[in-house]
Amino acid sequence: MLALRLASTGMEETVKKLKEFVKSTIVGGLLVILPLAICLFVITWVFNLIRGAIGPLTTIVMENSPIQGIVADVLVIMLIVVACFFLGLLVRTKFGKWIYASLESRLLRKAPGYSLIKETVFQLLGNKKSPFSSVALVQAFGNDVLLSAFITDEHEDGSYTVFVPTGPNPTSGNIYHLKAEYVHPVDVSIEDAMRSIISCGAGSSALIAKMRNSNKR
Repeated sequence: MLALRLASTGMEETVKKLKEFVKSTIVGGLLVILPLAICLFVITWVFNLIRGAIGPLTTIVMENSPIQGIVADVLVIMLIVVACFFLGLLVRTKFGKWIYASLESRLLRKAPGYSLIKETVFQLLGNKKSPFSSVALVQAFGNDVLLSAFITDEHEDGSYTVFVPTGPNPTSGNIYHLKAEYVHPVDVSIEDAMRSIISCGAGSSALIAKMRNSNKR
């Protein structure tokens, strides 16, 4: 009987670990696929929107051409590139900047989600520095308790502003303004730190090891 119980307990543990493995693997795959799928959806939507707008003109010009679809696609891509170029050229001028600033402040910023989408696009295109400049372990309470954090700003007096996210949801957390002696930057990528936070601390050994190695130098 004891052997059967032990075997049953071992089987349950194996099944539990297998479920956790499958679950974490699927979630990890979704974290990769979903952003790509959303980007592809937006690109496809814009592409089809412009293609539909120039469709009648393309049909008239290329009515009897066997490569009508290919030419239409090329025209759409060229139109997108040309439009982006001239819009970018316009907003580089004082008049264009004024028009864009006025339109954004009076209309665009009032649209739900506009600011979030703009910040996301700026991050993706690399036109704006990430608010999370580096990873650090911080002593927010001045004792031996270490918190995983992201350095968001550095000040002239050497102090830091850090964001300490809550796991497993890194979008919420607390902001601390700390002296340099309480902030220990670690050479770990933002992505690795995010994975550790999402998994409620799993993989934090890399952060601790990096900090100890830095202190030994």
